[in-house]
Amino acid sequence: MERCIRTGLVLLDKTGLKRAPLLTVLFDPMIRSGNIEHDQLETLFGEDTAGLMKGMSRVKGLYSKHDSIADDNFRKLLISFAEDIRVIICLIADRYVLMHMLSNTSDVEYRLRVTEECRLLYTPMAHRLGLYAIKSELEDMTLKYEHRDVYDDIAHQLNETKRAREAYIQSFITPVKQRLEEAGLKFTIKGRTKSIYSIWNKMKAQNTTFDNIYDLFAIRIILDSPLEKEKAQCWQVYSIVTDMFQPNPKRLRDWLSIPKSNGYESLHITVNGPENRWVEVQIRTRRMDDIAERGLAAHWSYKGIKSEGKADSLMNDIREILEHDTPSDELCKKFAMNMYQEEIFVFTPGGEVRQFPKGATVLDFAFSIHTKLGLTCTGALIGGRNVRISHKLKSGDTVEVITSASQKPRLDWLNIVVTSKARMSIRQGIKEIENRKAQAGKELFYRRFKNRKIDISESEMSRLITRMGYKAQTPFFHALIEEEITIDDVFKEYEKMVSASQIVQEVHSAQDFDIEKTFAESEKLTSSDSDVLVIGDGLTGLDFKMAGCCNPIYGDNVVGFVSVNSGIRIHRTNCPNIIRMQERYPYRIVRARWAGKSGNQYSITLSITGQDDISILSNISSIINKEPDTLLRSISIDSSGGLFKGHLTVLVSDLSSLQKLIKKIRQVKGVREVERTG
Repeated sequence: MERCIRTGLVLLDKTGLKRAPLLTVLFDPMIRSGNIEHDQLETLFGEDTAGLMKGMSRVKGLYSKHDSIADDNFRKLLISFAEDIRVIICLIADRYVLMHMLSNTSDVEYRLRVTEECRLLYTPMAHRLGLYAIKSELEDMTLKYEHRDVYDDIAHQLNETKRAREAYIQSFITPVKQRLEEAGLKFTIKGRTKSIYSIWNKMKAQNTTFDNIYDLFAIRIILDSPLEKEKAQCWQVYSIVTDMFQPNPKRLRDWLSIPKSNGYESLHITVNGPENRWVEVQIRTRRMDDIAERGLAAHWSYKGIKSEGKADSLMNDIREILEHDTPSDELCKKFAMNMYQEEIFVFTPGGEVRQFPKGATVLDFAFSIHTKLGLTCTGALIGGRNVRISHKLKSGDTVEVITSASQKPRLDWLNIVVTSKARMSIRQGIKEIENRKAQAGKELFYRRFKNRKIDISESEMSRLITRMGYKAQTPFFHALIEEEITIDDVFKEYEKMVSASQIVQEVHSAQDFDIEKTFAESEKLTSSDSDVLVIGDGLTGLDFKMAGCCNPIYGDNVVGFVSVNSGIRIHRTNCPNIIRMQERYPYRIVRARWAGKSGNQYSITLSITGQDDISILSNISSIINKEPDTLLRSISIDSSGGLFKGHLTVLVSDLSSLQKLIKKIRQVKGVREVERTG
């Protein structure tokens, strides 16, 4: 009970909180022991006190689920569970009292565990909530319990220099005080020694000893000013002090004209005082000092602590209400802690906290752990109860994923998940399954054709696939392995195609052949839509192969070259090899153009350079996965000096698809160049 009473006194003295928070800390032990129920508390003291007690119970219940609090997500979960800022302040005050009581315990392990929790969780929260005085003492006590020799050494040296320090402060304050009184200002002036923890931090940062730390204290001038005269009188004090002592303009910190985003207002200057020693002078009003010292102005960004968006806005609202003299307790009562209302925080079975957007499901959780876990997820255990993959998670849930080797991802999963990682993994998983099935179908296709001693060419296969109503090889082979079509259906269609086609072999002699001119002329030719390529004077059905040096694809400007042993090779018109061959063997060049619709997919290599950022690769992969009839085959990356250069091999259906893909990749933030290399 002593601890509860001392916590209540801390709330009164250092935070200004009153009735409901005081009752909460006093009755908390009785609630936890079951001697009094929440309903009874509400009847006795009202809904507000009962609500705070429920928040306190929820928050304290988290500790049984979490092994380590060295996680920023745990702090967010704590705040989310508390719902009311006064619950968090009560917890900080309780920990402040407990830290003071630790000096009396002989259990070293317990003392170190409590101190670690204080350092990792409670001290940062006290700082963020602007409870500066509490935060400073918590830091000193943490140093005392974790590094007692360091703490004692600095404390001893402070004590030894105390008399000289106080004499110097007095020599500085006396003339300043006189000048301020002559100006008719009402004020309090005092010297404030830095905390032991702050001195230790400075010694570490500067890699120096105590003797070389000169700014062991700061002079604080606190004005009793009406609200409308605050800024004017602060600047008046600044003028008086800088008239008396030489200022260092580089050390001026003006948080009067533009207050910090956390609401902190003050004017800091450093002047060259007596004995040529630099002295920091802080100038502020009583209101500013009260907010900075007692909290609720919230030092969310003060001394390098990163802002957290919505929290700054909420804390500035608090500051604005405080300026209109709203009592602190009433202010807090109105303040709902909804900083993280769009986020939820759940536990893994090992006690790790994971953060998700509101509406996240079991499937989102599974994919956040590992892609394979997500792809084989069939449900989860939450609170000992089996739930579906579509079950929406709530803050505080402990989720144990259930998997099955027979589970496969489905398209309707995209309607279940809300995280981008889960969506991308599902699409990639489905595509990989389809590709594996297509590969199996391809192997079946060639095996059965080989059994019949049929050597089918690439062009014949493309025409066959088109005749059977498929735009590309992948869906055709997928349909074959899924038995949507049978191999007998394929043989029948092949026999029809062979019997209807005419085998034509012609080589067009053109000693004065010009590539670009010939391509323009070939555009006038016509052919059947079922033929992918027209060669020569409108001839179709010829066997040809795509040249590996330039990898032409459907839509490229192309010509053919009659090789000695390999039939006709199709090159892009701007291919360096075909340009050289035209000069040496112009009579072996034949016209060629695309006709009909492409039924193939073509392998293309893209060279990409950009900033060395892992998110770039993720974004590029996502773009490729979303493109129809486009597949990422391989990727290789080299990085150096903050830049990366990579090569992607993709399958595309035609030139238009490739150009659209390159355009989208170029728009990815951080990508500098994309070009087709093969």
